[in-house]
Amino acid sequence: MECFRIDESGYTGFDLLNAEQRFQGATAVAIDDNDAARLIAAHFPKLQAPELKFRALSRRPANHSRLIGLMRDVLASYKCATFVCDKRFLLALMFVDYAVEPFYHAQGIDFYADGRNYALASLLHSTAPTLLGKGAYRRILAAFQQAMKDKTPERLDALIRAVHACDWEQFDEALGPLAVGAPECLQAILTRGVSTDIAMIVLQSLISRMEEMAAGPYRVEHDQSKNLATYHDLIRRLADHKEAAEFRMSAAARVRFPLQLTQLIQVDSRTSPAVQIADILIGAVIEAGNTLAGVRSAGLDPRAILSLYAEDQLIHLLPSIDFAEQREFRAGTQAAGLINYYSANFASE
Repeated sequence: MECFRIDESGYTGFDLLNAEQRFQGATAVAIDDNDAARLIAAHFPKLQAPELKFRALSRRPANHSRLIGLMRDVLASYKCATFVCDKRFLLALMFVDYAVEPFYHAQGIDFYADGRNYALASLLHSTAPTLLGKGAYRRILAAFQQAMKDKTPERLDALIRAVHACDWEQFDEALGPLAVGAPECLQAILTRGVSTDIAMIVLQSLISRMEEMAAGPYRVEHDQSKNLATYHDLIRRLADHKEAAEFRMSAAARVRFPLQLTQLIQVDSRTSPAVQIADILIGAVIEAGNTLAGVRSAGLDPRAILSLYAEDQLIHLLPSIDFAEQREFRAGTQAAGLINYYSANFASE
């Protein structure tokens, strides 16, 4: 049976404003341990550490060319997909989902049609920090993610105060519903079982690509880390879901159930060269994003990393203000239906 090894990076739970972890993502690679061990030995013949770790290796400039060479060989010869997202933009998208869209839905407007939610979140992400005043937009997002986590009237009041404290009429389409206390939005934020933890979004994107790459039933192996314990439970719930359903997300992505994924196995990364390869791939992409965003410096050349990837190997969820292009790309999206389906079937208890 075909096996994908996966690893993640950048997970910070519900806190999507973490200054040190701007990006979050995960990699799946269909390589076996024997091939992985052979490639590691070829590129790092003098490696003394018990396992290959991107963060440790990338600190030494002498390792940069070896890391690039290893990734080039893997990406050229094995099925691979990497998903990466800007967590602050994801927070803006979730703000639109819960603090904006319910207001328009109550008026009979499909705010997901043709990617309207994506366009508004991109506009907020790109211009609100300047137009709303220094720090005002960040304070709104911080209050929003706390309200989504705690589900208390006090947190809702703090969120509304943060909106009123800025020139919210500059973005009345997005901030107006909270400014007037739209009950639909307040109730959506209080919904149990949802928060700003985006592990499910990362997994949904990665699994959708694995489903496309797999030739038939397949299994997934991942490390036993604390962060991946969260992913393990989510993947298991997705794999166990047997009801038939399909949702079109964009011109490039669909979500289908039931999955072809049949087995999920936790392994010790120290004894799995294939999982170590996944660590290298996702670690490099996350570092590239942080470097381009100015969060990191002195690492691998981010353009050299990204140039290794074929178009279908790198999935990204980043803001875009090319609204015409995004409207065409997301025409006919069934995002609203998928959100409702996930809420009904996969929301946390």
